[in-house]
Amino acid sequence: MATTPEIIRRYFALAGQPDKDAYFALFADDAVVEDEGRTYRGLEEIRAWRREAPLVSYEITDVEDTPEGTVVTATITGDFPGSPFAGLRFRFEEYDDDRIHRLRIAP
Repeated sequence: MATTPEIIRRYFALAGQPDKDAYFALFADDAVVEDEGRTYRGLEEIRAWRREAPLVSYEITDVEDTPEGTVVTATITGDFPGSPFAGLRFRFEEYDDDRIHRLRIAP
């Protein structure tokens, strides 16, 4: 398992918390998130996406460095049909030490 970059560790530490401001601060103003076949561009759309998502907990099961970026595989548990869901992949395709620029979430 690869070493998880700090920005990605912060993502998973904050994603399951009710305080969303610290979570949104992880994203660049022009960030792009793809989840469940939909694309969210910019912080306003990312905020709207997160308002609709239930709070979940994350258990990271694998971290892999690929040519496209860092892929984190996790099991998510929460108040949604099919919980817990194992094998969800978070593809951090563009990021730096301070901000996430592109994230794709899909099995």
